[in-house]
Amino acid sequence: MNLDALRRFYENLSAADVARMGELYDAHAYFRDPFNEVRGLAKVQRIFAHMFESLETPRFEVREAFGAGDQAFLTWDFSFRVRGRSLRIHGSSHLKFAPDGKVIYHRDYWDAAEELWEKLPLLGSVLRWLKKRLRAE
Repeated sequence: MNLDALRRFYENLSAADVARMGELYDAHAYFRDPFNEVRGLAKVQRIFAHMFESLETPRFEVREAFGAGDQAFLTWDFSFRVRGRSLRIHGSSHLKFAPDGKVIYHRDYWDAAEELWEKLPLLGSVLRWLKKRLRAE
């Protein structure tokens, strides 16, 4: 496991870097986030390529990174622009490594409702109202 190399990779990630993800990810890597669940390096690369196609200036800032044995955990902020609007998502990644040190498992955790949907004009107001009604005070 080379956690520092992985951290640098994500913090400097560009569209061109997607092609070299095989340096850090196993050919059979599993990836899951709130919108995707895939197995295989090519499918993982497609998710990241789509990110660069769909969003303006996507950027990860790793806040914390620690590992033990063949696993690691990252917390991060993901900032981007879409249709001229700046957004930021706070999340975390659970990673597992193959014996050769490559990522074999990558699971992202973040709250799509709070971090994304609530920030949208119409849907966001409905979700914020609902959240307020359900909150124990």
